[in-house]
Amino acid sequence: MRIILILEYDGSRYCGWQSQPENCSIQDALETALSQIAQEKIRVITAGRTDTGVHALYQVVHFDTSVQRPVTAWVRGVNAFLPDDIAVLWASETSDKFHARYSAVERRYLYLLLNQPVRPGINHKKIGWFHQPLRLDIMQRAANILIGEHDFSSFRATGCQAKSPIRTMTQLKILRHGNLFVFDLRANAFLQHMVRNIVGCLVYVGKGKYSSEWMLELLEGCDRAYAAPTFSAAGLYLADVKYDSCWCMPRLAETPLIPSMFLYN
Repeated sequence: MRIILILEYDGSRYCGWQSQPENCSIQDALETALSQIAQEKIRVITAGRTDTGVHALYQVVHFDTSVQRPVTAWVRGVNAFLPDDIAVLWASETSDKFHARYSAVERRYLYLLLNQPVRPGINHKKIGWFHQPLRLDIMQRAANILIGEHDFSSFRATGCQAKSPIRTMTQLKILRHGNLFVFDLRANAFLQHMVRNIVGCLVYVGKGKYSSEWMLELLEGCDRAYAAPTFSAAGLYLADVKYDSCWCMPRLAETPLIPSMFLYN
């Protein structure tokens, strides 16, 4: 039997999604809880492996099991064994043709950036921060250059294991509400550190270090060495994973953490 789960998590105290020998990952915590309910070893496949400190509002996984359990056991039962900062939101039985990673057609990330002279306190692990004033107009012009299918080598981590750097960016919109900037990115898939590297470069443009045309130079240069440093993980959220309608994946309630004005369809 194949089961789909949708979960959310605060990645602040974890070493990322992927299982590690130290059992410090979100995958480790989830598989431990699932194995308690199944009374057998469970291994999960995810739609996207988030990095250390990165959060998720809508992460999708699937796993196979030989045991029969009511759907509520895979939600409330598993949550009883999970840490408080990880929660299963929804579960369903599915066909063995469903694959959390390969069936996905689009991923969406949000990056929340606080733009003010002093660093945040309460939200310091939930939001990025930059102290110099940023110009939205020139950042958006630079962002528009990245729309479409491109080689994103300049924005991938040096240790990225993806076979190809070619990705299709369908949206990169920047919205502002007071001193909060929200970067909204959608693509068929993302490279390791791709969102944080793009945000870092947009911040360089926004503060006036480079013109918006610099983004085109980076894109065409295909060389990570000339791009901005990787931006903080604190403000990054995996916000959505989209699938063909045949899989009947639900749209969940909007999170109160992010103003609803930014969570448009």
